[in-house]
Parts: sequence; structure tokens; C-alpha cells
Amino acid sequence: MPAKSFFLIVFSVSFSLCISQSLLLVPDRIFDGMEMHEGWQVLINGKTIEAVGLNVKAAPGTKIIVLKGQTLMPGIIEGHAHILLHPYNETPWNDQVLFESQAERVVRAYTHMQASLMAGITTIRDLGTEGAAYADVGIKAAITKGVMTAPDLLCAGKAIVATGAYGPRSQAFEPPLGAEVADGSDVIKVVRDQIGHGVDLIKIYADYGWGNTGAAQPTFSIEEIKVMVETAASAGMMVVAHATTKEGMRRAVLGGVKTIEHGDDGDREIFDLMKKNNVAFCPTLAAGEAVSSYRGWNKLTDPLPERIQKKHQSFKAALESGVTILMGGDVGVFTHGDNVREMILMHEYGMPNLDIMKSSTSINANVFGLHDRGEIAQRKLADIIAVEGNPSLDMSLMKRVKFVMKNGVVVKE
Repeated sequence: MPAKSFFLIVFSVSFSLCISQSLLLVPDRIFDGMEMHEGWQVLINGKTIEAVGLNVKAAPGTKIIVLKGQTLMPGIIEGHAHILLHPYNETPWNDQVLFESQAERVVRAYTHMQASLMAGITTIRDLGTEGAAYADVGIKAAITKGVMTAPDLLCAGKAIVATGAYGPRSQAFEPPLGAEVADGSDVIKVVRDQIGHGVDLIKIYADYGWGNTGAAQPTFSIEEIKVMVETAASAGMMVVAHATTKEGMRRAVLGGVKTIEHGDDGDREIFDLMKKNNVAFCPTLAAGEAVSSYRGWNKLTDPLPERIQKKHQSFKAALESGVTILMGGDVGVFTHGDNVREMILMHEYGMPNLDIMKSSTSINANVFGLHDRGEIAQRKLADIIAVEGNPSLDMSLMKRVKFVMKNGVVVKE
């Protein structure tokens, strides 16, 4: 074949592929990350949104997808996940860390991410590999190279704990830990090392169940946390903190972290402090309920356990304070693909539906520094989903995801 003819064929195929990437989505309504709009449409060109609004004009040849009876919205941003864990009622956390090979855990992570993607999760903040080193960073690299289609990842790598304050534990030998130890001046080196391994953020455990009683107690001092925050900031990264006790939360806030995870003992005073210091709250309601159910609690028939009562109280105090609330359920403790369980519980615990939808899209994007997504708006990334009906009226409809687009490519229709 003459070189000129070959070039023309390749050019024609490439041109037709570009044309085929133009899509007009026509749902009943669009939640743009902030508000609900009836009758809006959205035009996709390549990986980005070209236009959105009423009566969007599309070029001839644009493929039209009608999503009758559905609500179009930004892809959900999962704010707290562990892609390398699976539910503790399948295999206890200790056994996953000690006995499952990293190869097995990576294969499991692939299936976890596929389940999440089909459930409308297009971005995941993964907050610790729990003994799997930097496997999350490697998985992210594979996604970036196009080895697999999956939600985008924000990786915390190993996470950082104080000496003596994490598991697995043994009186007989020194087992491998589910996170990396750092204390005093060593925290600088550990943070720098994790940054060098390619993490996107630093996660610390500001408190944990340690000491003779095993009760959750603060670990790092405010000074240690400040040093870690300052070191991470030098590389343009944020620090996020696991904190369940009020004192652990207080130290983390005064140390300069960006988000508090769990916050079981949070009250109005601590949430007011968080709001004053622009620290967001990720409540992980679903994990608390899942763990209680594994211990025998039947939500339909049994009274609320003390742990769940505290979650109700802390979430109510957070709502009253006006602190920024994120959507993140600690999925991995419970089943991947059931991420929206957290959204349904946020409604059950008293948060308005539209606010929950904002938390899972535009608010998570803003707090995490993901300014290219989280909204249906011009030039934003075309990570888009559609759900049956109107979830602003019925949050349980978030389980009925009918359409998923990742980077402008339809992966579920």
C-alpha cells in the first residue's frame, strides 16, 4: 500500500474516533454538584464537558443518549476507603494483614475498584494500605497508564502511627504492622520517605487503642503533628488524621491537619474549633454500623449500641456547628460497591439530601484539591453518573446507578 494512502486511512479512522467521542446526554434533570436543574442537558467532547444547560446545541453526528426518568450528576468521590481491605466478617483485619499476600490483596483491590466504579464511584481517596506497603501507588500508576479502567486514586500509602499504637499485636513476637511507625524527630524522615514513594497525602493516627486498657487515647503530640504538616506542605501535600477521641481531634486540629476521620467523641466545642480552623469532618458512619453488626447487633430489632449512639450525637453536633462534612464511609470495612451506604446513613442521621449530594461531589472535590471534577460544568472532567429517579427526594435511589461515564467513556449504560 502506498504510504500516502496508508496515512489517509489512519487519519480518517482517527478523525472518526474523535467525532464519535462527542456525546449529548439528555436526562430528566441534572444535579450539577450544587443545585438541581430540570430539563438540562450536557455535551461531552473527549474527556471533558463542553456545554451544559437548557437546549444545548450539538454538532451533526453527535451521539445522543436519552436517560429518561434519571438524574445526571457528577461521579461520586469516595472520601475514605481502603481498597486493599475486604469486610471483616469475611476475614478479620489481623488475618488480612498477616496472612494474605500482597499479590492476593492487589487482585482483590482490582475487583473492589470495579465494583465501586459500577456503583458510580469515579474517584477514591484511599487512606492506608494496612500492611500492603505502597501497593496503592502502584495500582494508581497502572490506572494512569491505561492498564485498567477504574476510579482515580488519591493514595496515602502506609499511613503513620506512633510507636506501640497499632496492630497486629503479639506478646510472643514482633509482627509486621499495618502502618509505619514514627516518633519525635523521626516523623520528618518518615513523611519525606512516604512522599518520595509517591503518595498523594499523608495520613496519621492522632489516637488509637493503646496502653494497658486498650482504650483509644491520643498518640502524637501537637508539636509532632505540626512538624508532619509542615513537612508535607513543603511538597504541596495535606495531612489527614484518624481521630476518634476529643483530645486526639483537638491535637490534630491545632497541629494543622486538613481533615478529621471518624470523630466518634466529637462534640460542639471540638467541631466549632474545626470550623474555625477550616478542618473538614469525615464521619464514616457506615463503618461503625458495619462493625457493630459483625458483633451481633441487629439494626432492625436491637437497641442502638453505645458506639452508634455516640455516632448519632457527634454527627448531630457536627451538623449544628456548620463544619464542612465529607462523604466517606471507610469502605473496605464493609463491601466495596456498597459505598453509597454512607450517603443513606447521612440522611438517616439528619443531613438534608442535597447537602449529602454536595458532600459526595463538589465538597469532596474542593477539600481534596480536585478542582477538575465534582461538578457538571464547562471544562470539568467528564466523570458523570445517572441514577434512577430523583435522589434529592429519596436518598436510597443512589443505589440505582444506571449510567457511568469515566473520563468521557461510557463504562455502564
